[in-house]
Amino acid sequence: MKIYRYPTKNIWPELLQRPVLEQKEISVLIEEIFSEVKTNGDKALLAFNRKFDQAETETVMVTEAECKEAGNLIAEDLKLAIQEAKENISRFHISQKPEIQKIETTKGVVCWRENRAVEKVGIYIPGGTAPLFSTVLMLAVPANLAGCKEIVLCTPPDKNGNINPAILYAAMICGISKIFKTGGAQAIAAMTLGTESIPSVYKIFGPGNQYVVAAKEYAQQYGVAIDMPAGPSEVLVIADEQAIPEFCAADLLSQAEHGSDSQVIFLTTDLKVFNETISAVGQQIKGLPRNEMANKALENSSFILLDSLGEAVAFSNLYAPEHLILAIREFEKYIPVIENAGSVFLGNYSCESAGDYASGTNHTLPTNAYARNYSGVSLDSFVKKITFQHLSKEGLQNLGKTIEIMAEAEGLLAHKNAVSIRLQ
Repeated sequence: MKIYRYPTKNIWPELLQRPVLEQKEISVLIEEIFSEVKTNGDKALLAFNRKFDQAETETVMVTEAECKEAGNLIAEDLKLAIQEAKENISRFHISQKPEIQKIETTKGVVCWRENRAVEKVGIYIPGGTAPLFSTVLMLAVPANLAGCKEIVLCTPPDKNGNINPAILYAAMICGISKIFKTGGAQAIAAMTLGTESIPSVYKIFGPGNQYVVAAKEYAQQYGVAIDMPAGPSEVLVIADEQAIPEFCAADLLSQAEHGSDSQVIFLTTDLKVFNETISAVGQQIKGLPRNEMANKALENSSFILLDSLGEAVAFSNLYAPEHLILAIREFEKYIPVIENAGSVFLGNYSCESAGDYASGTNHTLPTNAYARNYSGVSLDSFVKKITFQHLSKEGLQNLGKTIEIMAEAEGLLAHKNAVSIRLQ
């Protein structure tokens, strides 16, 4: 880990840097994968399952029987936990449904806006070393609440050609029936282009490695939207003298264990908390099964001692973290000055894991400083907003002259005539 004590602001840009991933001609590989899927469809996906996941699969489709069996393969306490998380996520996201407000902008002119669901959406769920069944809930719940007519889920199979049963169970209780055994960039290509089995979609959601991220960005060239650009997971913790070092260390490691390309940042104004948190990280990491990944992540992570909480918030706003934890006494005071963050956790007991799993907020968040200009996934992510307007005869008479003058000034006389012919 990198340790800094009272760094001057002129070196902040250096401290704000994320790990740089080697591209290794990723764009060329993505183009080749898309081309192969476009040409050979399901056959290409089965070949990619063998090549990338060492999985022999006869079909990419998950059967209804496999979904039903999944419920028998996971413990009852896990099923109850998934159900409780789903309820909390539903409760939070349903509150985001807006009421329709009709506004009379001029007498006789009424305008309003209504939501319409994105009809066909694709959900990508990573498998690998951490099968993210929680992400199924985070994406399928708002998709259903928004009214999406078709939800397609792709996730990589294990070496036996099976999908993690917790992923299948979460999909089943969310009402997803179109589930496919394909991962990586090829899954994104399949949802973009469509195959014999997998329908093409209008928008793709979900996290993934650098290949998945690159594939999602490439999918936009085919007119398919994506949730957001996203990369490795990250957290920034701001702590004062009342912070509990063991808690801070646990939060930092909870993100570091995601992968070797994750990054964690610790900022504090208290020397005792600073030293004790560094020590606690060293102690806690020894007991983690994924400590090798966490250690690599810590190589690109920073522990920084600063003069004031104002400086710490300013640094955080520049960094724009995916997750921000305020382990400080007067966190309410600093809420108004937080400009850039994906999701914020307040106080010593608001662990980041709560948002990852079950508090109700969405864990699909912008990374790599995209919190400067992107929001995390919400109900809004699954809808388009369509404006409506109705002009009565009186309304056009009241507004017509204004439209005519503006249209003529722009030299668009047909626009003017569309008003004039009605007024005459």
